[in-house]
Amino acid sequence: MTEAAISLKHVTKSFGSVIANDDVTMEVRSGEILALLGENGSGKTTLMNMLAGIYYPDHGSISVNGKEVNIRDPRDAFACGIGMVHQHFKLVDVFSAAENVIIGINGKGRLSHRQIADAIRKICDKYGFDIDPDKKVYDMSVSEKQTLEIVKVLYRGADILILDEPTAVLTPQETEKLFSVIRNMKKDGKTVIIITHKLHEVLAISDRVAILRRGVYIDTVETKDATEQSLTEMMVGEKIELNIDRPLVEERPLRLRIEHLSCFNEEGIQKLDDVSFEAYGGEILGIAGVSGNGQKELLEAIAGLQVTMPGASIVYNAPDTEEGAELIGKTPRKIRELGVHLSFVPEDRLGMGLVGDLGMSENMMLKDYTRGRGIFTDKKKPKELAERIRKDLNVVTPGIGTPVRRLSGGNVQKVLVGREIAAAPTVLMTAYAVRGLDINTSYTIYQLLNEQKEAGVAVIYVGEDLDVLLELCDRILVLCGGRVSGILDGRTAKKEEVGRLMTQMRKEAADA
Repeated sequence: MTEAAISLKHVTKSFGSVIANDDVTMEVRSGEILALLGENGSGKTTLMNMLAGIYYPDHGSISVNGKEVNIRDPRDAFACGIGMVHQHFKLVDVFSAAENVIIGINGKGRLSHRQIADAIRKICDKYGFDIDPDKKVYDMSVSEKQTLEIVKVLYRGADILILDEPTAVLTPQETEKLFSVIRNMKKDGKTVIIITHKLHEVLAISDRVAILRRGVYIDTVETKDATEQSLTEMMVGEKIELNIDRPLVEERPLRLRIEHLSCFNEEGIQKLDDVSFEAYGGEILGIAGVSGNGQKELLEAIAGLQVTMPGASIVYNAPDTEEGAELIGKTPRKIRELGVHLSFVPEDRLGMGLVGDLGMSENMMLKDYTRGRGIFTDKKKPKELAERIRKDLNVVTPGIGTPVRRLSGGNVQKVLVGREIAAAPTVLMTAYAVRGLDINTSYTIYQLLNEQKEAGVAVIYVGEDLDVLLELCDRILVLCGGRVSGILDGRTAKKEEVGRLMTQMRKEAADA
């Protein structure tokens, strides 16, 4: 029997009336990769934050390598060899990688830049990382920032690493590279705990899986003996069907016609190149592509949030009208005044979608405050909507007045998606609507999107899971390099075919 790297005994943590972790007793073995699984709000991150010194348990004890310890802050955690990489990175943008690695470390100030850079390169060579010690954080990709966070905790001597939703914003290629690094760390004797919702990744990378349900520890099972179905039933507490419906709607009126759409981002890089397609009511149009190939800019352009190049056209056809309305050049507010109901679930849910310091009811009010004489004219309806979303999507929160920034990432997403769907749009655009959501909530969202489709709404769904796109969508538009590389029938398309189209233009450019 492998000795325990971490032992938790009767650990309890509450926030007001909400019990985040309830009498948790469990172990993490030395040198293993343990996946921590549970629905949104089940207490996964809270439990790990106690190991990392962010929170302190109300009751119970924590032992590291057989010795009971008292972890009151992150310095205590590092002294115990524990380092945590959080879902939202804690880096200083204007600093280089090397500067971020040593910031806040006592006794490291006398080291030369060259010594620090050499130490970073040594870590990178050992585990398979790829990072430039002199590169500024503001010039890094998401995967580079995550790499830097992991290097930071390794530099501080961590033997137990906690990774919170490490693949949430990574491409499939970046995910596989990260998994290779994690396996290398395991070979070196490191213990790795991964918090994730992606069951196929749990089965691919972990040795064992620990399950929490509503703050209570359920069990830890060997990954080799588990399936997606068995893990889901343990998380939820009941048998659920992992099948996505795809109803066929006979009447499909044209809602959007996009022609010759091109745009550049703030850095002057072209993100969309002559994109043309149509979207119909009564269908779900999936948008597939490797992250960063123009999906975000496409939805923002339709919503009036992106400047487009001359020659582009986005025509919206409202129900019961014959003449279409040109959206190019109009602000989001003017688009609404035209009667164009575009609901937009952005990729950055707290940055663009919600105000973190406001509660659920206030965030409901923000959606349509311009319709009244003022923002405080009617508080009853936003409160009723907030309560309905809380109930229907099982949002875990102390109350609808609690600031949404205090909620788990998955619960923030539930609030945002619920608000947008409740706006009764005729076109509903969703960017990564189920990112960070547990599987049970994800299937609830799929059902809500199907209900919108059956009500005649044109749903545009940007997703990163090809299996879901192939099950859910009526048609799939594939973006590669900001261009449309193909539009497929969702009922007959094959995963390999979509994958080829996602990389087709890059291959053609390489062969030229």
